[in-house]
Amino acid sequence: MESNDAGPADESAATTHSGWGAGNPRLRVSSESDRFVYDITTDIVNIGSAESNELRIDGAAPLHATVHHDENDEYVLTLIEDGLMNANPEATATEGTRTEILRQGARFTAGPWTLVFARAEFADHGRPFGGREGGEFSDQPAQQRRPDHTDEHNDDEPPYEVHDG
Repeated sequence: MESNDAGPADESAATTHSGWGAGNPRLRVSSESDRFVYDITTDIVNIGSAESNELRIDGAAPLHATVHHDENDEYVLTLIEDGLMNANPEATATEGTRTEILRQGARFTAGPWTLVFARAEFADHGRPFGGREGGEFSDQPAQQRRPDHTDEHNDDEPPYEVHDG
């Protein structure tokens, strides 16, 4: 895996595609009394109060949420238990899967905790350089195709594993 903070191969390119896992993906985690940063260094992060979770936070359900680094180099949140999230914030855990692609600044909650996703803009796969210049209806050059990362991660393993608390 290349350096986690390496920018795009061509610095002049109008792209948000970079190397696999680049951009220092992380979660800023806070409650009323605690605050810390959790660096995402694995392809699956189980979040909750169970001891077996990669990110253990007291006061959340044993397995409250997962963040999965998918084959498109996106970080995808699945909120298993109740909590707020950017996409469809009114949905509840009993209404089925609540999943969203995490972009810079995406927020979700797990029990008394607020988690905010951060990843350097050059690697976030959203709109190039934070959006369109000149407003929503201005012309914007298309991004290059996404890099093919299939050889950079192990396809022989399932994309993630859920641990019971």
